[in-house]
Amino acid sequence: MQTTFAVLGSGGWGTAVAVLLAQKSAHRVRLWSAHPERAEQLRQSRENARLLPGVRIPDSVQITADAAEAVDSADCWVTAVPTAYLRDALGRFAAVRTADVPVVSLTKGLEIGTFRRPSEIISELLKTEYVAVLSGPSHAEEVARGRPTSVVVAADGGLAERVQRWFGTDRFRVYSNNDLVGVELAGALKNVIGIAAGVCDGLDFGDNAKAALLTRGLVEMTRFGVAHGAEPATFHGLAGTGDLITTCFSPHGRNRRVGYRLGRGEPLADVLAGPQIAEGVFTSRSVFERTSKSGIDAPIMTGVYQVLHEGKPPLSAVQDLMTRSQKHERG
Repeated sequence: MQTTFAVLGSGGWGTAVAVLLAQKSAHRVRLWSAHPERAEQLRQSRENARLLPGVRIPDSVQITADAAEAVDSADCWVTAVPTAYLRDALGRFAAVRTADVPVVSLTKGLEIGTFRRPSEIISELLKTEYVAVLSGPSHAEEVARGRPTSVVVAADGGLAERVQRWFGTDRFRVYSNNDLVGVELAGALKNVIGIAAGVCDGLDFGDNAKAALLTRGLVEMTRFGVAHGAEPATFHGLAGTGDLITTCFSPHGRNRRVGYRLGRGEPLADVLAGPQIAEGVFTSRSVFERTSKSGIDAPIMTGVYQVLHEGKPPLSAVQDLMTRSQKHERG
């Protein structure tokens, strides 16, 4: 019996997951694009040429811009829409939502103004608590080409097992975790640290500085997550340490690329113009709003916010970090 998946979002990650799911003959996959012209281009070329050049979208993947067609009789919805556009995109599906169909979220970010996690936005708009979060070190460019990848799914036991069975292959290993809040926050916060790592590279500070940045950045991520109900151990797993390493070192990383360009002296407006969404830009604002009110110590993430949203020179932000008062490492 076939399982039908509706992948909502035709960006790099949505396309890669559609390709991944289509590898199993027991799966039927539909890929939804918010833009009809984009859907037609993908149908004609069977390739996401801008984001995944050279990766063929299997003929078995149905590509559509029609919301009702995308989710018709689907056994699982997979959301792969950036946080900034998630609420608007899901609004198109509220009228055709089937309450008992699970939703797997691939989005890593926090909504500006509300501080809502993607799973909370999904639950609110689609009137469901049947939501899983799939996260971890998983660049679309590598997953789509079948390179070995390990990720983590956060959900209740029964749904987590189903996601493991649906998504897992000999090249895509899925672990489970009960800490949905931690997995989701780790996936969002690591993007902010990824921008800081890119600044380090752009300023040519070397390995010592970058290693310290990742180590202390992970401390900030954990501190922030625990203050919001997450389990500290989650930040030392695939969703935290694993994804942080990938984001901060990989040439594929959008967030690292933003920081790198800023570190090299490119104008802020040019860097933020795109073309791709870097979730850490938006998340840094949400995090700063929270830390300002709560007093959570997060100097690295605060520095990223100041560079991105207050125009602070990257070198000045780093100098401020280095000249803070000396502290005990576990203080």
